[in-house]
Amino acid sequence: MFKLISITIIFCLISTISFAYLGPGVGGGVIAATIGIIVAIFAALFGLIWFPVKRMLKKRKEKKEQQINKFD
Repeated sequence: MFKLISITIIFCLISTISFAYLGPGVGGGVIAATIGIIVAIFAALFGLIWFPVKRMLKKRKEKKEQQINKFD
């Protein structure tokens, strides 16, 4: 295990010349993808929380209305 960790650290510390060009569009794409993933996660969490709560509130309101109608 120590050998694997040490090899990983050595490979991370060694820098080599890279003959590649990443234009400004790549940075914008990465930012847009990151924001999209974060928004999707929040939308999923909102859907998982909001709709059951909304259903529970609707049932509670219907029960109150039924109780009021019984007394009338």
